[in-house]
Amino acid sequence: MSATSDRSAGLTAARAAASPHAYVTLVTNADYALGATALARSLKLTGTQADIVVLHTGGVEADKLAPLADLGCRLVSTELLDTSDAFNARHARKEIHGRNPFTKGRKPDFHSPLDNFCKLRLWQMTDYEACVFIDADAIVIRNIDKLFGYPEFSAAPNVYESLADFHRLNSGVFVARPSLETFAAMMERLDAPDAFWPRTDQTFLQAFFPDWHGLPVFFNMLQYVWFNMPELWDWNSVSVIHYQYEKPWEAEHPKAERLRMLIDLWQAYLTGDDVPDIAALPAPGAKETTA
Repeated sequence: MSATSDRSAGLTAARAAASPHAYVTLVTNADYALGATALARSLKLTGTQADIVVLHTGGVEADKLAPLADLGCRLVSTELLDTSDAFNARHARKEIHGRNPFTKGRKPDFHSPLDNFCKLRLWQMTDYEACVFIDADAIVIRNIDKLFGYPEFSAAPNVYESLADFHRLNSGVFVARPSLETFAAMMERLDAPDAFWPRTDQTFLQAFFPDWHGLPVFFNMLQYVWFNMPELWDWNSVSVIHYQYEKPWEAEHPKAERLRMLIDLWQAYLTGDDVPDIAALPAPGAKETTA
């Protein structure tokens, strides 16, 4: 991918693609670089041969990206989308969170809503036939390569509190097929006069793909399911765990004790030490035992 080619305007890759398929994540600061390290290691442990691509913005220092390069990730520098000043003002952190506050959980201070739209640059990456995007605050606990054969646009519902959530998608995991035509259409709609996307890329993608193909929740199991809907949690089916709201790398947070098992699992993938047998893990609410 050449930084000067039209197809990759705004993107600069450290090396060429090595596979027709890629898992893609987005890193906007040191915290998410840490998250992406656990994600990348978890993907490597599934045995996938697909590229692992890390889109990273100017907010990430080189030394924070080094562990990702050591894991074999393809690093791709991304600029923010070329959106209007008015659009940027409407989607600044204080505007997004002021008009649509998060009431179910706590977003860490490092969360920057405007950065989220960089996910859309995935559609510029036409050196891939298919991509699976995964948020950097997630881990993959079994091979999900079959998703590369799923249609665009595939995503799981935003289920973490009740079955009523099934009508909304969650953009933490989705299947896409890069296309410059699609990207151009996205940019035209994204920055239309007075356009406002209250949950940033998530709201936009659901509007752009109204007939989105629903994935089972196991491909994007949100961490609050662990205590809100434990009957949905089946270790034999869960493939991706997504740590929405509070992050597992925070020293302590309001729900840390309720999510202790999932936090410990994330830490194991971060370091690569003592990654447990997933099938042997206890169900939510079960009394944990030590060997």
